[in-house]
Amino acid sequence: MLEKLDIIRIAAFADGDRGGNPAGVVIADAMPGQDAMQETAAQVGFSETAFAAPLGPGLWRVRYFSPESEVPFCGHATIALGAVLAERMGDGVFRLKINAGEISVEGRASGGAMSAALLSPPTRSRLLDEATATALADLFGIGPDRIDHRIPPAHVHAGADHFVLALKDRTTLAAMNYDLDAGRAFMRARDLVTIMLVHVRDDRRFDARNAFASGGVFEDPATGAAAAAFAGYLRDLGWPHGGRVEILQGDDMGMPSRITAEIGSTPGAPIRVSGTARRLD
Repeated sequence: MLEKLDIIRIAAFADGDRGGNPAGVVIADAMPGQDAMQETAAQVGFSETAFAAPLGPGLWRVRYFSPESEVPFCGHATIALGAVLAERMGDGVFRLKINAGEISVEGRASGGAMSAALLSPPTRSRLLDEATATALADLFGIGPDRIDHRIPPAHVHAGADHFVLALKDRTTLAAMNYDLDAGRAFMRARDLVTIMLVHVRDDRRFDARNAFASGGVFEDPATGAAAAAFAGYLRDLGWPHGGRVEILQGDDMGMPSRITAEIGSTPGAPIRVSGTARRLD
């Protein structure tokens, strides 16, 4: 019989008192078994649930599960976890040992308002070959005339792997659609966590939608891991980001979410991703 776990429900990267991406957070004395975590994540039904257990002073072991699989790193669930840890232990910086290495999250819960900022794993990116880029666009039924090649199709990474496809028109982004089973097969064959479709508002603001078929979820309302990987890609491209970008996600789902990514000058260096959080319980 699987253990019963106490689940805290938090919306991360919220837009004030609305929106954000729901995440489950479980804080335990010891890390639960794999079957218990997977079953719990499936029961919660959110795109991810974070499981945390103490390893030592200021250090936590953290694993992330979607309804169908474990993922190596999840940004919005890390923001949710940081807010919960701050509620329980006071504002501060918490070190996290995740499958992808060691990261940190700074949680704030003073005065009842919750926020957090994570420092991602290192980033890297590479352009997609023509055949893969064509298959990616075909998955979403997007013709070559709709692709914004200022940000070429790419494979990006910051603790987890994502594809990025930039679109010329906001209306194309709003119309995003794909077959879930085909998306799951495409993504799992390439070990992707999400596919990020983006539209450039200006040099420092981007609209985004993230397909998450690999985890059995059609779309993620806010994707901090992809935001970090995308910010690292902008740095690699030499994009005029000014050290900070905002990603607006979830609007087309009725779940407005706001993600801030701070970009240092060192290639491959971690990205600081921040946002607010609100309780769903």
